[in-house]
Amino acid sequence: MNKKEQTSISKSIREIPDFPKKGILFRDITPLLSDGKKFRACVKHFKKLSKSRIDYVISIESRGFIFGSALACELGVGFVPIRKAGKLPHKTFQASYELEYGSAVMEVHADGFTRGSRVVIVDDVLATGGTARAAVELVRKLDAKIAGIYFLIELTALKGREKLKDLPVHALVSY
Repeated sequence: MNKKEQTSISKSIREIPDFPKKGILFRDITPLLSDGKKFRACVKHFKKLSKSRIDYVISIESRGFIFGSALACELGVGFVPIRKAGKLPHKTFQASYELEYGSAVMEVHADGFTRGSRVVIVDDVLATGGTARAAVELVRKLDAKIAGIYFLIELTALKGREKLKDLPVHALVSY
């Protein structure tokens, strides 16, 4: 994606101060999602990054599901959700993580994908890196190979990429 397209995508992301709590500047992607051409451009960008064989797209609840499921359709591969604890009905693996405004636990089905699979992890925002690192931990519990981790947005000041420095990380726009 060229700089002009990236700038257009970036301008489609609304800033909401003090959400979900005071001091947080929330990046609202709903204006971007409502523009079909820009949304499709984001998914096509992620598809271009997926040059090697991919077996599954793994995506993190909840906004990551939007891009992850669309990418899985584009690639013609399976989609596997990573969800907050207690939301998946079958046997799961768990990982805990820290957010910039709290902590949580997430899960993946223990049989969500086959061992040795090649996967990409997709989420909307890379902030502190805790959520993505927990997703990596869950994927590794199933002995999968991580071919890439894709984010729509990277908040560079929070240095989340440092928690993922051993992996191929790509962000479409950075703030």
